[in-house]
Amino acid sequence: MTATATIPTATELRKTPRTGGAVAVAAALVLLVAVLAVVDITQGTASAGPAEVWKALTGQATAQDSSVVIASRLPRAVAGIMVGLVLGAAGAALQTVSRNVLASPDTLAVNAGAHLALTALTVTGISIPLLASSGAAFVGGLAAAALVLGLSGLGAGTVRLVLAGTALTLGLNAVTDALILLFPDTTDGLYHWGAGGIGQNGFGGVLHMAPVAVVGLAGLLLVAHRMDALALGDDAARGIGVPVRATRVTVVVLAALLSAAAVTLAGPIAFVGLCAPALVRPLGRRFPAFTRSRAGLPLAGLAGAAVVLGADVALRAAVPAELAVAVPTGVVTSVVGATFLVVLAFRARQSPGATPPDRLRIPGKLAFSVSLAVIAAVLAGVTIGGVLLGDAKLLLGDVGNWLAGRAGQGVTFVLDTRVPRVAAALCAGGALALAGTLVQGVTRNPLAEPGVLGLSGGGALGAVLLVTTVPSVGSWELAGGAFAGSALAAVLVFGLAARSGFEQNRLVLVGVGVAAGSMALVSLLIVLTDPFNATKALTWLSGSTYGRTFADVLPVAGVLAVGAVLALVRRRELDLVSLDDDTPRLLGLRVERGRLGFLVLSVVLAATAVAAAGTIGFVGLVAPHAARALVGRRHVRVVPVSILLGAALVGAADLLGRTVIAPAQIGAGVMTAVVGTPYFIHLLLRSRR
Repeated sequence: MTATATIPTATELRKTPRTGGAVAVAAALVLLVAVLAVVDITQGTASAGPAEVWKALTGQATAQDSSVVIASRLPRAVAGIMVGLVLGAAGAALQTVSRNVLASPDTLAVNAGAHLALTALTVTGISIPLLASSGAAFVGGLAAAALVLGLSGLGAGTVRLVLAGTALTLGLNAVTDALILLFPDTTDGLYHWGAGGIGQNGFGGVLHMAPVAVVGLAGLLLVAHRMDALALGDDAARGIGVPVRATRVTVVVLAALLSAAAVTLAGPIAFVGLCAPALVRPLGRRFPAFTRSRAGLPLAGLAGAAVVLGADVALRAAVPAELAVAVPTGVVTSVVGATFLVVLAFRARQSPGATPPDRLRIPGKLAFSVSLAVIAAVLAGVTIGGVLLGDAKLLLGDVGNWLAGRAGQGVTFVLDTRVPRVAAALCAGGALALAGTLVQGVTRNPLAEPGVLGLSGGGALGAVLLVTTVPSVGSWELAGGAFAGSALAAVLVFGLAARSGFEQNRLVLVGVGVAAGSMALVSLLIVLTDPFNATKALTWLSGSTYGRTFADVLPVAGVLAVGAVLALVRRRELDLVSLDDDTPRLLGLRVERGRLGFLVLSVVLAATAVAAAGTIGFVGLVAPHAARALVGRRHVRVVPVSILLGAALVGAADLLGRTVIAPAQIGAGVMTAVVGTPYFIHLLLRSRR
């Protein structure tokens, strides 16, 4: 039987008894979108019920009421429908050609690339038409998608594709946040827009983006039959004459175009392209007509419109109208989408060839001693450079006089503010590296690290909650808030992952989902708070050590010292747990209790690091890998080397951030993301090979 025999013809579908049911479902979805649009139009700070809306649409209302409905409410509802349509269809198309239920404009970094492109364009101060802005967003989104697809490949059911996109998204978002902080005048209000909101001022934006959306949707419908063939597999598609590579490239380009239109119109509204296809996918099992792309894509688009409008309606119904105006719709979709990502991570098939562990090698004592000495020397150089260099350059003699209490007022002021910053960076880097070492050892997952697993995101949520509500919060209180957030994230991530035996890729995806939900709530806190506190929180989130004192360093320094001692004392147990579950049990060790203890320690380390230096990603990934590559897998050697490497990495990032564009500064988290993102993708490439 040929591959084409498995595809029902259009005539057969029309004869299927369930075709009438499929039409009824589609009609019901259209009705739902219409009802949500009407409800959305009636919501706002000014009273406007259905009667007032009808009068405004028919020209019977007063000029003021008509202005509210026509210039604000109606464009908002239409924008929500358009954004949902294009993102839902784009997500369904990407999932079809990649045969990956986790693919979407968000998880493939399309939205992040478009967001960065528009932010960079805004920074230049050049005023260009909205359509040209959409072109810049299209180029940015397409470049990001091409990078992800080129590096990770498009194997069927692969989770690796999403992990590469997530890593790239983290890196691109870090650069975007840095631009917002460096150019506050030209990017005023851009952070709020970056969370995604469908509010409009008239129909101008909708009318400009409508042709782009029509072209993208029409293009997807034209290649729908080829997408159906790709869903059967590459070999089957080639067997019936479908150009596989050209079809995938075409679909990705069209999906990037649709995502660019949505980002230009309403900002990056997250996870709509993931949720909408997931909501309609079960209908395909009951109504075969929806398994065809020409019916499935419009249905996913309608589901996307329902998701966006439903999120906006629920938001305005749950909070006061005056407050709802300030809350972006994308915050709600991010929280919902993060939950979908966690659920889909467990339902997705595991891709063959998970990331391999590091090679089992045991360097001699001489190699270990040399490596330790070189890294210690590098750390000493970074520390000295961090103390001496900055917006004001000092000499070692100045430091000596400061230590002896004989320095002048200017030198004293500089060192009193700079030395705590250097200490915070070094201690935070060491703590994150040790946390990553423990998590990777316990879960036997080389992709695990506090940032990717959501521990840093949870800590950021707890700390930002205190920063924005209690501006005079102390160091220990901030550390406590960060620990509470990290602990809650850890319970969610490790509790869910334990059900699948800490399976590698699923553990990371659950962490990514929790991190996304945490950062969405962080965005909510920032946009609702006082502007001064918002700037403070955003600066802190970039991984900045600005304004740190020795009191801020004390918690992380103490936890790092205790954690290093405990890890070295329990090094043999950590070695055994990192091998498998059976060996420790044969030797009489309680695996569950040991694993729990190490995980709790990693949570405390990550939380205090977040409290001291903000969210700094990828250090807990890079440092342990580099340590094992240098000195082998025995933790008696990995622990000290990893701590020194993490401290040197964050210390160097903080130094570069303070000196490269002085007197302006770049957060250390941005610098580590520039290094960590390519390294994360490199690890994924290893598993591909």
